[in-house]
Amino acid sequence: MTFTRRTAQAAAALAVLGAFALVPAHAQDKPKVALVMKSLANEFFATMEDGAKAHQKAHAGQYTLVANGIKNETDTAAQIKMVEQMVAQKVNALVIAPADSKALVPAIKAAVDKGILVINIDNRLDAAALKEKNIQVTFVGPDNRAGAKLVGDYLGKQLKSGDKVGIIEGVSTTFNAQQRTLGYQDAMKAVGANVVGVQSGQWEIDKGNTVAAGMLREHPDLKALLAGNDSMALGAVAAVKAAGKTGQVQVVGYDNIGAIKPMLADGRVLATADQFGAKQAVFGIETALKALAEKKTQAQLPAEIKTDVVLVTKDSK
Repeated sequence: MTFTRRTAQAAAALAVLGAFALVPAHAQDKPKVALVMKSLANEFFATMEDGAKAHQKAHAGQYTLVANGIKNETDTAAQIKMVEQMVAQKVNALVIAPADSKALVPAIKAAVDKGILVINIDNRLDAAALKEKNIQVTFVGPDNRAGAKLVGDYLGKQLKSGDKVGIIEGVSTTFNAQQRTLGYQDAMKAVGANVVGVQSGQWEIDKGNTVAAGMLREHPDLKALLAGNDSMALGAVAAVKAAGKTGQVQVVGYDNIGAIKPMLADGRVLATADQFGAKQAVFGIETALKALAEKKTQAQLPAEIKTDVVLVTKDSK
């Protein structure tokens, strides 16, 4: 009789343990998505993070989200560590805005090798570096060259052939910085403007300010500064003011962050481009979730999914 009672107790205990064992298995049905961004000190990426968190909250039953970003735009080593941490946490998908188009590729290759689905947003990974590692990573984002050309063309209407302009580039090893510079150059060539210099402001306000101030000193007859993002445009606006040339030197940017809107309204900034920062991560997350649901491998994903970029001016609705 005692043996039977103990056996019954053991059976009951196993049943309880079995019920608990089902919980983590069920929880694993909900994919874990990691979002790794560039500098959260940049309003564009802070907005991106907010958009991603709002999306996850609205779709809490579908996936969990781990979002993180580096402290400054050039801290590539810290971003590589973040990717390695996400691999260690065994996330199902990684959505990344890489700080460097080439340096992140080995870490991404390691993630892909572990079966993690990787989606690239914002700054495109280097095609040659990916080919060398024999991987394909879907890029979800806008055509940066076309977006910058929209901004440059609008500025071009204010310029004459031979007018001197300077380009403040983002981090020069990043694909989107290079593409935006090319877009600006396309537009300036079309109107016959003279690009007197291209220098990196590393996507940051202070660096953008330093570069702009140097260009204004070197070229007192400069007519415009074309910044690769709005943070550097903010720095350029401050440099123009310090040089006593507000209204004489046009400034354009890219991203349409909140801080730029009053400057568009009063003319301190002529134009920018909106690539819908709050949606950028969401586009990537939705691409990843769809691929996971369809049980697609990295190699089965498309090379590119284009998203919109539009010109924003004082008169934009």
